[in-house]
Amino acid sequence: MSSVLKVVLDVAYILLWLITGFLLLLVIAAIFIPLDNVNITVSGDSGGKQLPLTRTLLLFGLGAATAYFGGFMLILRSLRRIIRTLTMGDPFQPDNVRRLRQIGLTLAVVTGGVWVAQGFVAKRLAPGVMDPQGFGELLTPIFSVLIVFVLAEVFREGARLRRESELTI
Repeated sequence: MSSVLKVVLDVAYILLWLITGFLLLLVIAAIFIPLDNVNITVSGDSGGKQLPLTRTLLLFGLGAATAYFGGFMLILRSLRRIIRTLTMGDPFQPDNVRRLRQIGLTLAVVTGGVWVAQGFVAKRLAPGVMDPQGFGELLTPIFSVLIVFVLAEVFREGARLRRESELTI
């Protein structure tokens, strides 16, 4: 099972790496792209609104997407390393505690970033078209982050117990 999961994570990591790299190239290209008379349509439940596409808006959107996919790429990198220790038969390592904490922190930052970006778009760029997210939409992501931090503590205790058992004669 862990070898199948390793393959799935490897494929997903490579795809996220390619998507993030492509988006980063688009961010760089967006600096030089002429944007004369280009409009975008922002639509929601209550209709739509046409806005001029400014360089700032384009860079904000591409930068936010790059950060989003880059964050999940970092999460998958840590997960791949944890799975590697699992396939070797030794998952309770201190490095995995650090990796799980990094996953939790990255997931919290990505979730907070998406929430703030959607609120910014709803209030500044498309007022009346998009509704800002409420705190209710944060319950599941916050719960997920807490689970990851609890797992990190479980792994920390497992690593401590393993260290103690190695010292027992």
